[in-house]
Parts: sequence; C-alpha cells; structure tokens
Amino acid sequence: MNRLTCFLICVFVSETQGFEIPTSGFPEFAEYGNLVELTPGKFQFVPENRRYQRSVSGESGETMEEADQVTLYSYKVQSTITSRMANTVIQTKVVNNSPEPQNVVFDVQIPKGAFISNFSMTVDGTTFTSSIKEKTVGRALYSQARAKGKTAGLVRSRALDMENFKTEVNILPGAKVQFELHYQEVKRRKLGSYEHRLHLQPGRLAKHLEVDVWVIEPQGIKFLHVPDTFDGHFDGVPVISKGRQKAHLSFKPSVAQQRKCSNCSETAVDGELVVMYDVNREEKAGELEVFNGYFVHFFAPENLDPIPKNILFVIDVSGSMWGIKMKQTVEAMKTILDDLRAEDQFSVVDFNHHIRTWRNDLVSATKTQIADAKKYIEKIQPSGGELKLSKIQKNVKQNIRDNISLFSLGIGFDVDYDFLKRLSNENRGIAQRIYGNQDTSSQLKKFYNQVSTPLLRNVQFNYPHLSVSDVTQNSFHNYFGGSEIVVAGKYNPDKLEQLQSIITATSANTELVLETLAEMDDLEDFLSKDKHADPDFTRKLWAYLTINQLLAERSLAPTAAAKRKITKTILQMSLEHHIVTPLTAMVIENEAGDERMLADAPPQDHSCCSGALYYGNKVALSSVPSWVNPSPTPKIPMPVLGARVLEATPPPHVMRVENDPHFIIYLPKNEKNICFNIDSEPGKILNLVSDPESGILVNGQLIGAKKPKNGKLSTYFGTLGFYFQSEDMKIEISTKTITLSRRSRVSVLSWSDTARVINQRVLVSVKKEQTVTITLDKDMSFSVLLHRVWKKHPINVDFLGIYIPPTNKFSPKAHGLIGQFMHEPKIRIFNERPGKVPEKPEASMEVKGHMLTVTRGLQKDYRTDRVFGTEVSCWFVHNSGKGFIDGHYKDYFVPQLYSFLKRP
Repeated sequence: MNRLTCFLICVFVSETQGFEIPTSGFPEFAEYGNLVELTPGKFQFVPENRRYQRSVSGESGETMEEADQVTLYSYKVQSTITSRMANTVIQTKVVNNSPEPQNVVFDVQIPKGAFISNFSMTVDGTTFTSSIKEKTVGRALYSQARAKGKTAGLVRSRALDMENFKTEVNILPGAKVQFELHYQEVKRRKLGSYEHRLHLQPGRLAKHLEVDVWVIEPQGIKFLHVPDTFDGHFDGVPVISKGRQKAHLSFKPSVAQQRKCSNCSETAVDGELVVMYDVNREEKAGELEVFNGYFVHFFAPENLDPIPKNILFVIDVSGSMWGIKMKQTVEAMKTILDDLRAEDQFSVVDFNHHIRTWRNDLVSATKTQIADAKKYIEKIQPSGGELKLSKIQKNVKQNIRDNISLFSLGIGFDVDYDFLKRLSNENRGIAQRIYGNQDTSSQLKKFYNQVSTPLLRNVQFNYPHLSVSDVTQNSFHNYFGGSEIVVAGKYNPDKLEQLQSIITATSANTELVLETLAEMDDLEDFLSKDKHADPDFTRKLWAYLTINQLLAERSLAPTAAAKRKITKTILQMSLEHHIVTPLTAMVIENEAGDERMLADAPPQDHSCCSGALYYGNKVALSSVPSWVNPSPTPKIPMPVLGARVLEATPPPHVMRVENDPHFIIYLPKNEKNICFNIDSEPGKILNLVSDPESGILVNGQLIGAKKPKNGKLSTYFGTLGFYFQSEDMKIEISTKTITLSRRSRVSVLSWSDTARVINQRVLVSVKKEQTVTITLDKDMSFSVLLHRVWKKHPINVDFLGIYIPPTNKFSPKAHGLIGQFMHEPKIRIFNERPGKVPEKPEASMEVKGHMLTVTRGLQKDYRTDRVFGTEVSCWFVHNSGKGFIDGHYKDYFVPQLYSFLKRP
C-alpha cells in the first residue's frame, strides 16, 4: 500500500506580539519585549563612584571570583523519569555578600511543551509560594498588588525549542535568596530512543553544582547513553550506574572542574546535558501499565519494514521566502531528495499566487530524476504570495485527500509555527521548525528520518473487558518508525482484575492484531521498592496527554460553542492538576498576600534569547522606551480590581532612515511625513545629528551594494557612530559588531549577544540579531535595526536602519540631516493634483522660502515587521531633499565618524 505524503516547506510571518512585563522589586515596569539583559560577566561599565568588587570563597583552597560579591552558593537540578513521565526540579541559592542591594534574576530554560507545576522563592526569610488560578483571576490579583505599589511583576515563559521562565528580585546586603521551579513532561520516542535534555546555565561558578537524573522503567532499560555535549571539558565527570530497570546519572563538577580554564573565573557549564535511552521491546510490542486508578499503554512495534511512499513536495515561493530562507529551503530539499529510496515516487510543486509543477505526475526517485529536481529547485525566484492564513488553511483543506498526510517545515525564527502545527494536525501530519542558526542539514535529516518510514496506519485500541472513560490517544493516526503511540485513561479498580487491550493496525496490505495484558501486582511491588519512583506517574501522564490533546482540538474547533466546551474542560483539568497552561496563570505570593508575581503561559510560539541565572545593578525599566518595538495592539494590565486588558498603540511617529537610504522626517505639528533620498558614494560619512551645545553627535558611513542594478549602485548605512561628549562615550555600530569606548576602556559586543550596558546617563541595550537601543537620561533615545541578507546574494548587502523619536531635548543649535528637524520648520502643502503616475498624486509645498513640487509615495518602517516592513505614507521631495534640507546634501559630509558638522 503506497502512501502519498505531502511536505509543505514554508515561512509565514507573524506580527503578533506577546503581552509581558518583567518581575521587578520596584513599581517601575516596561514591556519585556523591549528589555534585554546583561550577559553574565560581560560588557559592564561600572559607575566611577563604585568599585567592581570581588570576593574569595570556595572549596579545598579554590578561589572563586564573584562580581559585585554575589555568590552562587548552589545550583541543583534533579530529574526523575518514571515510565516516560519526567519530573524536574531546578533549585538555586544565592547570597549577597556586598554592602549594597543587588538584583538577582532567575532565568532558566525548560523544554517546549513542559508544564510548570510549582514555583517557590525565599528572600531573606520571606517565602513566596504558588497557586494556580484561571488566567483573568490571576491577572486581577497581580494588578491589585501592583496598584498598591507592592512588589509585583510577571514571569513568563517564551517558546523556541525551549521556553524561558524568568523572575527577578532585589536583595539587601547580606540577604539570601532561594529559587525552586518544578515542571513535568512526557518523554517522546523519536528515532528509536527517548531524549531527556537539561539546559544548564548557572551563569557563573557555583560553590555546589549537582545534577541527578533517575530513570525508572518497569519494561526494562535497553540502553542508556550520555553524549558529550561539552566538547570533552567534563570528561569523566558524569557517573552512570545502570541496572536492568533503573539507572542514575550524577553530574557534580567541582569548582575547579567548572572553570573554562585553570585560571579562568568563567564557568564552562553552559549548554545541554542530554540523557538518551530506550526500553526493552524484544518480547512484546506494547506495554500496559496500571497504577493508582489510571492506566497507560505504550505501543512501539519493532522490525517492521518501511513501505514505499508517494511524496509530493509543496514549496512556498512567495516573497516571504526571499534571501536566506530560500537558500535554506533549497538546501533542505537537496537533503531530503538524497534520502529518497529507489522504490519511492515523488514530484515537486511550488506556489505563491500561482502554482507550478516540476512534473505533472509522480516519478520514480532515480538518480537522474533527483538531479533534475534539484536543478529545478535551484532556479526558483520568490515573489507574490497569499498572506491570509485562513485562506491558506481553507485551500489546503479543499485540495488534500483523506489518504494524504501533510508535514510542514517552517524555516527560520519569524515563522507562524502555531499555524503550521494547526495545518499539519488537521491533515494527519506533524510540523517541525528548522532553525537557521543551527546545522540545518542535521535538523532536516532528523525530521525526515522520523516521518519517512511510516509503518502502520489506522491504529485502533480496544479494551474489551473495561468501560474506559476519558481515554486519551496521543498519536497522529499513523505510526512512524522509531516513534511510539501512547494511550492513557482512567479505570475502576473495583471491577477489574486484569486489564486487556487489543490493537488493530494496518501495515502495507497486512492487518496486524496484537493482544496486551497488564500485570498490576508486579508494577506496584516494583515501584514501592524505589524511593525515587513517582507513585503518581500514571495520573500525571494521563493529565499531560489529555490537556495536550484538548489544546490541539481547541485550535481546530469548528464552532465557537465547541471551542468554549473544550476550553472549560482544559481549565478544569489545569486547576485540578496544578499546572500552568495557556488558560491558567500561577500566582506567586508571600504569606500576607500583599507581594505578588504572576507566571503566565506563552500565547504564541515566539523566539527568544537563551536563559541564565545572572546578576546586575538596578536600572529603571522605564528607561527603555515603548516605541523601540511597538506592536499594533500591545496589552498591559490595568491596575484595578478585575482588570481587563487595555489595548493601546504606542506613538508610531519617529524620524527614520532606512534602505538605500530613505529619510522619513515626521513633523508633529503638521502631522505629516516628508521623505527624501540621499544618493551618494560608498565610504562617505553623513552627519545625521550634530548638537555641539549639548555634546550629542550621530553620523553614518555609507557602504555600497555588491554591484550596480539597472545602472545604479545603491548605498546603505553600514556603520553608525554615536558620541556623547559629557560622558566621553563613543558607540560604533556596524553590521558585525557594537563597540563601546570610554577613555581607555573598550567593550566589543557581537550582534549574536543579548546584553545591557550601563554607564551613568547612558543605557545601551542589544537585542540579539535585531536591535540596539541607546537611551540618554530616559528621555532621548535612538534605535538601530540590523538588516541581514543572504550572504551569497548577487547584489544586496547587510545594512542598518536608524529610528529617532522627535524630542525637545536638543539645543536650538542642533543640526544635521535629521537634527535640523527637531525644531520643526513651517510648511504648507496645497494644490494636490494627479501626478505623472496615476497612483502617485503631486502637490506644492512651501517650506523655508522655497516652493517645491512633491509626490505622494510610500516608504517602509521595519520595527513591527522585520521582513516586509510597514508602509508609511509620505510626501516625497525630489533631488536629494533640495529645498527641504538646508543647503545641499554634500554640505553634510564630515571627515571622521565622530566629527561634528561645521556650518558656515
């Protein structure tokens, strides 16, 4: 029985922004999306009135250097896996030995899809405990605490392949703080093994660092392997003991072993500790375990041959795929095509607003046909595209047949991955995100190997001697080679002596019937003898699978009434089993109930930075302005009882310079955008802002495209220089690095960093591969956006965009291509009339004693949409802004990156 598999390789851009506020010991708050934190031990300017102190502690005479005398006393992780149900506890203890208050941030990564079940925190003797509430109730309690001026904040997980859980507290001199987080997950079998990943990132040397993983599998452990994920640094440190049904991993490096080098103060513990294992299946394909009123059924038959496949590759070639994403898609297709078997048949379809086919019929996967398909794919040029997701979903549903499974690959970070999952779930397949900053080829092989050997179809479970309620089947209607189907349910132990199951499935044209029996006495006896075994694993596993299945059903609910019914069930189960889901929140409060925090589940699949336990000085969060990353409808909690979500739009009006380069000048009094281009030569340095009275300077150096297009060589800003004279601070931002200089001190950051640098009046925030924000005295800000292009693009190069909000903080002597408009000139636009191009009307503009002809046009703002940009309507001034800017554009050339503009 051949089967037709459909691969959808595409990128959908999501503009949805999350609602989040960081935890703070102070009443000031800002949007978390705008706040980037200090990387441990890196890039910190220390105010001159403070010393960068170090203390000595340790074991066996070892020296431990601790910035700001904050000691990480212990960092402990404990995981217990009982029949694939994993419970993990992360605990840290920190002591502030300095004479001044310090901020401590607990920011850890947990696996995507794990449920947080508990969090507690003890700060200098005051204990905060958690409770699960319905989301609106939790937010209302949080708002009450915030309205009273008490400590309140939001801790939030955000999704990548991992999710971040973060909270921050301010601790007094001599104080101690302990954090403890509990989460649970079901281990999924992929490619013949289970993987348990623990992301270890203490951020600094820990006096006591312990990781323990216990694996308890009644079915028996076939193998257990701990790969070297730390490049040999901890060779011999992990200690593994393995029995027939139990195994233990101990990872306890000493302080000396934690060091990156013998005399380093930085920790080498920064990465994932991975445990891989599988269970015995030689005797039977299924394992039926019954315990404490619940049963769980694992089914993974071995040694069945793969069946020939019919595969139709469907590739999104719309405009969203331009550049690096198309390159990655081509590489993805080459990898997958090379893995096809000779007995497989395939074809290729590419689509935007039109559909093309490589072959009208499926062809055999011969070497010749594969080579020809590769040539076809390499010639694809993205353009156009359907952008409405509901329309895409409807189109797929109408055109896909019942015997076709849809597998979706989302390439890159700006993918609407939730939509891809929904699309695949609706069509009997699975979705996978491919991360462009990692080894694309290995990710693709792993995904393709998982889905390329479907062994069974139409798997059905029947429990003939039992009336089972609330049975949850966690499968995709198909069994994939190396994976596992899991069924869980409740049962009535009073009416049952033995639980029996009959499994019916189809493999090729053969029907497979298996019978499975559960022996409860043996399991109970086995679990009772191990203190690490979780006696509640069957109930937790059932709840985990059921809630996940209901969440998937909720996203596909055909009517609002059906969705409400499913939502109610999910909410009830979340509260009953004390876990944070998208419908609940965890309220974390002290015994008096007047200091609260909120743990909220991620609403969408956004990318984020890596987590760490780190430390730094307090900076008012309001110093990072909301306009840096505005969203169309950001949500903030209202500080009133039973608060609803308040929707507001931050001020969208800023001075912008984008692309090659297009200047967009916003004039607040006239409420108009005026645009002009500057066409110059690579290497020239243009003055943007020059204010010698206040000592503030912004210059930009041009770079050229790789070659001319249509006879014209485009230029872009490749480097921007900022100078704050009163601070004697220079900041040079290029497409490769961010360099900060103050007197003899220099710090160099990469765009791959996420960091916050503080120097008295100046705050520099770097958001990984996206934005640098420079804030002076909280009321003057500059934002620089990084635009990356495909390295092998024949013409385009990486470049920078700059955004400056209008402000009255500059002196009357401020000038420059942007600075001169901080003091708004009088303009009058009149006599609008049809232009030479019908969609571009013309008008007359009176400004600075000149009468100009201007044209209505559109430019781009990339703050909310980094791929397509947002259209900005403006009146365009021709001839490089002549008549609108003072003098000629060449008057704004300066000799050096930090030269003030000399005016006649």
